[in-house]
Amino acid sequence: MVKIKSALKSFAREICRNKILFLMILPALIYFIIFAYIPMPGAYVAFVDYHLNKGIFRSEFVGLKNFEFLTKTGELWRITKNTFLYNSVFILLGNLVQVFMAIMISEIACRWFKKLSQSVILLPYFISMVIVGFFAYNIFNYNNGFLNSLLVSLGFEKHDFYADQEIWKYIIVFFKIWSSTGYGMIIYLAVITGIDEEIYEAAALDGALRFQRILYITLPMLKSTVILLILFGLGGILKGNFDLFYNLIGNNSVLYSQTDIIDTFVFRSLVGSFNFSQGAAVGFYQSIFGLVLILTVNAIVKKIEPDNALF
Repeated sequence: MVKIKSALKSFAREICRNKILFLMILPALIYFIIFAYIPMPGAYVAFVDYHLNKGIFRSEFVGLKNFEFLTKTGELWRITKNTFLYNSVFILLGNLVQVFMAIMISEIACRWFKKLSQSVILLPYFISMVIVGFFAYNIFNYNNGFLNSLLVSLGFEKHDFYADQEIWKYIIVFFKIWSSTGYGMIIYLAVITGIDEEIYEAAALDGALRFQRILYITLPMLKSTVILLILFGLGGILKGNFDLFYNLIGNNSVLYSQTDIIDTFVFRSLVGSFNFSQGAAVGFYQSIFGLVLILTVNAIVKKIEPDNALF
């Protein structure tokens, strides 16, 4: 009890000493309390036969029954594998491209061209995936798509892209990287901007070329940020990107084996039924998988690079 009182007094003194800093993080704290911590008891919906008129805690407890629709169809392994592999590529390749683009932008000397480049690269982030799906259809559709029109004009046969399972893995990855690079690049640009210019000047005086300064100064300075963002991304590795996959693939069952993920499978399975319990069961499964993965990876990082671990 004495230790708790001492800790509280120490925390109060810290708040008084850094009032402005605590006020700056207050909106973020309120956001997470309202949208992350208060809804946590709602996870119980995954284990009951939820009815609106009964509420969460008066609905009948059914155990793991809501998880059965994932396993009965035999699709759980396929959709989990697809979701995991796609998001792994999005996280790893996305961060790689973002770092590359941030370094390229930071090396541009002309200020107006640098600002223009940042704006152009960031623009796709604000484009709706519905529009992206429309673009993709007009590029790849069989009858009058841009690519097939180009193939015909060059004397080649048309290609049915919407029946080609293999090519869509690369198309999906391309559109995801294209849309997210600009936003992620901003974080790395901020880190690069914060690096002391005197370090670069000292390296230049010692004869280091531009590529060597990037290799031995910029990249090591970005390492901790890269690890942190990858760890954050791993927490949601089985979630998200429904809008990307659904707007590009839609209900084309020919492509499901290579492009179906948990979110699109659940949408098709539960559309029209409004089964809150089964939807919550899927969300619970995704969250537990992400939690285990991030704890495992964080433990590995902690052993290799203790300073770069989350906790």
